[in-house]
Amino acid sequence: MSAVLSCQQLSVSLSLNQQRYEVIHQLDLCLQKGKTFAIVGESGCGKSMTALALNQLLPEVGAYYRESIVEFDGHNLLELSEVEMQSIRGKRIAMIFQEPMTALNPVLTIGQQLTETLKKHKNDKGSTLKAAALDLLQAVGIPEPKQRFNEYPHQLSGGMKQRVVIAIAIALRPDVLIADEPTTALDVTIQAQILELLQQLQQDTGMAILLISHDLGVVSQMADDVAVMYAGQFVETGSVENIIQSPKHPYTQQLLAAVPSLDLQHQALSMISGNVPSLTEAKAPCPFAPRCQSAWQTCYDNRPMLKVIEPQHQVACHLYSKQARTQQPMTNDEPLRSPTSTKKNEVALRVQDLYCHFPIKKGLLQHTIATVKAVDGVSLTLYKGKTLALVGESGCGKTSLGKTISLLQQPTAGDIYLDEEVVFSLKHTHDLSLLRQQLQMIFQDPFSSLNPRMMVAQLLSEGLTARGLYKNKDERNAFLIELLDMVGLPQDILQRYPHEFSGGQRQRLSVARALAVNPKIIICDEPTSALDLSVQAKILNLLKALQAKHDLAYLFITHDISVVSYMADEIAVMYLGRIVEQGTVTEILNTPKHPYTIALLKAVPIIGKQQTKVLALHGEQPSPVNQPKGCHFASRCAKAMPQCREQYPQQSQLSDSHKVHCFLYSTH
Repeated sequence: MSAVLSCQQLSVSLSLNQQRYEVIHQLDLCLQKGKTFAIVGESGCGKSMTALALNQLLPEVGAYYRESIVEFDGHNLLELSEVEMQSIRGKRIAMIFQEPMTALNPVLTIGQQLTETLKKHKNDKGSTLKAAALDLLQAVGIPEPKQRFNEYPHQLSGGMKQRVVIAIAIALRPDVLIADEPTTALDVTIQAQILELLQQLQQDTGMAILLISHDLGVVSQMADDVAVMYAGQFVETGSVENIIQSPKHPYTQQLLAAVPSLDLQHQALSMISGNVPSLTEAKAPCPFAPRCQSAWQTCYDNRPMLKVIEPQHQVACHLYSKQARTQQPMTNDEPLRSPTSTKKNEVALRVQDLYCHFPIKKGLLQHTIATVKAVDGVSLTLYKGKTLALVGESGCGKTSLGKTISLLQQPTAGDIYLDEEVVFSLKHTHDLSLLRQQLQMIFQDPFSSLNPRMMVAQLLSEGLTARGLYKNKDERNAFLIELLDMVGLPQDILQRYPHEFSGGQRQRLSVARALAVNPKIIICDEPTSALDLSVQAKILNLLKALQAKHDLAYLFITHDISVVSYMADEIAVMYLGRIVEQGTVTEILNTPKHPYTIALLKAVPIIGKQQTKVLALHGEQPSPVNQPKGCHFASRCAKAMPQCREQYPQQSQLSDSHKVHCFLYSTH
């Protein structure tokens, strides 16, 4: 198999405060035609910097070491001028950037940005150009492409923006596609559709793909070869089967052990102590040594080099040297048991027939011309010490339901009960301050939900001030320190600002803020979506421990099925504003009934299992403005019957805990 793009001894440094720091150390990799090479590792390991380095897109403070070589089509790209690189980027080597909002120009329409690439490299004009752009939008699953063509990035959801970025990258069918977290912002169904598209394109054109991802399920499904990266260097490389099924480096082993699953539900997830060393931090010869349970003095004295231990498998670790035979590793294989709640079926919160509709107004007199039915008659019960997971595609109403329950959005109709006592009803509103205290919310993006002008002490004290708690300054500071200790943060951060913390630390701050007023219920909206596996494990362990200690009830909103399997006691599947199936975690994951639930679960990539064809759910949800007459899922369902298009199915009770809205199980 011929090499399309390769690098030898690739090393990069950055200049900060008049000093240079190495961020990439002597990387060797080879991208082959029709193959996918994946790089995995925590944030800060140098994955994205590697992608930029291969494409000559280093920041101004970056520089290559002299021995670095990046070969493409018989040329060392590092010797080419910027003008010469412009003829290669986009056409021969394309890149999907990690953050779609910053990758798209906010003042240009989607159509302008798509046709820009086609104009430059293909010289297409007029209707031919627009037709090609519309075909690309359709290929990546953008609904109503003619309408989206004239819209701006801010008018699209995060998942749609990511699909536009992918469309731009594959527009010219490049020889090499560098995909930096291409599916991070996507639901499992859209993710499956995109992965299927990339695989088909690779099969048709022989394109080589460099995939950067922290989702080991996606890597397991897509990659042929994998490199595990830590602190700017490869610590283990090999075929995907070797890396996933027989990891050798302690770092790789701990990454895989941090993946949540149903089998691990009653034990704490494996966590990697400490953090990836910062740019300015002094590193040991083996940079992972300070976090490694198997390290000994040799790890602090000598740098381990990549060593072949079996065919298609290399590892940089002293455990596989001759000296290691005399050492006693300090690993502890005893699993940590996750604490469990003793409360059984005591109701914490119940919502009955909850609706949240948004009027669409137009004209000078603001006449209502349509209604968005975001939440359309939902009934749920949260139990003390239990977790109810809410799953579904983007736009199905999950976040709207969470905000409506917490009254951050005004309900159109319905009742909300705390301990079976009504606290909100359109007929009669009771003490809403009680709901505010007992129900808190952890938002999806911790950075935007934390006021950048407020220090940690102020952020954590807001709720206390509103409730009139801990008015004595010394008592309040003591409580704040106790709160920080509870979520695993040092007490000396009270006078720091949110921008000074990592994503995982900011999410812990969000958890601490939610706990400050001693709530009974916490709504967790995608609390781990942007986190690495290692940080995600810490947050999930923390949430479980706090739940067991304080008998917290969680409404856990997420699209990550592996997180659901680990955290949830019950699962509710939502589609277009309504719950279509609900049951225990084992019932939903092992015996799903609704065709939509089955499609969701089939779209989830499984670690260690390579699918020959990605099972994707095609098509888009109908608009919540113009809901279908019958079953909302009928237009996408392979098992739809005539009656499905005429009326909405009533609830069918399959067991005491398992219920579904589907005519396939109707007894009428």
